[in-house]
Amino acid sequence: MVLGALVQWLTGMGFALIAVPVLVLVLGPGQGVVLANCAAGAISVVGLATGWRRVRIGAVGPLVIAAACTVPVGSWVAARLPTPVLLACVGILVTMAVTFVMAGTRLPALAGTRGAVTAGAVGGFMNSAAGVGGPPYSLYAMNSGWSVRDFVPNAQFYGIVVNAFSVAANGLPRLSGSAWSVALAALVAGALLGRALAPRVPERWVRRLILSLALAGGLSVLAKGVEGMM
Repeated sequence: MVLGALVQWLTGMGFALIAVPVLVLVLGPGQGVVLANCAAGAISVVGLATGWRRVRIGAVGPLVIAAACTVPVGSWVAARLPTPVLLACVGILVTMAVTFVMAGTRLPALAGTRGAVTAGAVGGFMNSAAGVGGPPYSLYAMNSGWSVRDFVPNAQFYGIVVNAFSVAANGLPRLSGSAWSVALAALVAGALLGRALAPRVPERWVRRLILSLALAGGLSVLAKGVEGMM
């Protein structure tokens, strides 16, 4: 969670890609996903505090509206899948999402208002079902030609809204007081490290770190799910 919060501060997203695979393995898919939703939403609130003036409501609005419509569907599906199957699905979604982003996939369907609705709908489903709703947003932003300056604050706004809907649909994680304390301390530590490192770390290094860790985590969760089904 420290590393996830650090890269979220640096890039506007990345917490879920790094933290979800580990949280799912440690806490199980249900609790791991909802804790990731809570944490990613909280770190986005802190990150947006200084960049809210750059939020483009007209551009990001269709994304969050479409996501709000599909969050309940993701929660419904996740609640009815056996744990090994859900683990495998989380692993597949993370691995596929990272692969698309690493490949720099450009899809004409993910541009304009129609692309925003498509990315938001897929992202909302993925966020509530697997805790990973950022990659569709990243693909939309890349296909729309957004700059980093536009990407980060709008990613944080998107993260706040979508994770709020996901927490409302899934409920809060059932953790002990000490576990909540550890999670909060990890988020604060990661945010402070991210703030300190932001002027010193090249963006391309952060991007490579996020994608490498996320790919490793996605494959690990997939392997765990396949093992449980055998």
